[in-house]
Amino acid sequence: MRTLFWDETNSRVKMIDQRQLPWAFELLEFDDYAQVAWAIRAMVVRGAPAIGAAAAFGLALAAQRSTATTRAVLLQELKEAAATLIAARPTAVNLTWAIERLLRLANQQTLATPQAIRQALLQEAQRIADEDVAINRQMAYHGATLISDGDTILHHCNTGALATVDWGTALGVIFAAHEQGKRVHVLVDETRPRLQGARLTAWELQQRGISFDLIADNAAGHFMRTGQVQIVLVGSDRTAANGDVANKIGTYKLAVVAKENGVPFYPVVPTSTIDLNLAHGDLIPIEERDANEVLRVGEQPIAPAGTTARNPAFDVTPHRYVTGIVTEEGIVYPPFARNLRRAVESARERIRDER
Repeated sequence: MRTLFWDETNSRVKMIDQRQLPWAFELLEFDDYAQVAWAIRAMVVRGAPAIGAAAAFGLALAAQRSTATTRAVLLQELKEAAATLIAARPTAVNLTWAIERLLRLANQQTLATPQAIRQALLQEAQRIADEDVAINRQMAYHGATLISDGDTILHHCNTGALATVDWGTALGVIFAAHEQGKRVHVLVDETRPRLQGARLTAWELQQRGISFDLIADNAAGHFMRTGQVQIVLVGSDRTAANGDVANKIGTYKLAVVAKENGVPFYPVVPTSTIDLNLAHGDLIPIEERDANEVLRVGEQPIAPAGTTARNPAFDVTPHRYVTGIVTEEGIVYPPFARNLRRAVESARERIRDER
């Protein structure tokens, strides 16, 4: 089953509720774009590629539910819906990328009627979802060349099928290596404060029968210094043109310690997550979430009453700590400013040719 999908029987978007895993497997359905925006914000769905696909389906849903009888009115409503969806989570560039892709399509003069726009947007949202699965597979097999039989891999947050439409990015590389018969072991950072590693990555690895140990985030340095890690694989919510990588909070610390200990550090990044419009990572907006995520584990307070907390959801890893970046176009090495642009342009040309 995909993490999210369009249900043709009732014209609604369905998503796995990732807040409930691993204790319960539940599907939620949405028939309004504002509900989809809420689901993105509340982390019912999460992970940059999955957020992008969710936003695309959300905008398609806005078109389907609109009662507009003229093209101009529908386009204005879509513009308003797009603003709501984009505001849901500002760091993940796939969200804006997917929305802008659908808006460009909607504004094409060849789509002369509201019904033509509605049909085209739904088809394009489905195309984004299907492309995501294919891209993840391509990345996985490029990345699997970095994995040797017997390797122990350090992984942060969740980057598997749950973070995408299906298969995964960094975790997808591990799935591919396992599929190829390589004996791998994964050290899974718990990933405070929302515990995506403990809840989601552990669950996905368990489902696939891949060997792993859950570790506290603060233990990662110990395992790298003592030679127990051969490679670090992470995802990315936005990668700047120079190779700076914004990812789940705690990634920067891992990259610095990996560099210190000679451990290769590879983000696994679809080209849709590369933002060539941002020269460097300091320009990436960093979402700060509710302090209660830090002050509580579930509903249980873990700090004295009145304690304040800071809760940035992401940090930026400067490109000097990045060994290489795995994309669907291959593994990109420095100089990133030149080679990431080439990868993005190659992906665009390939998609044009496939269409």
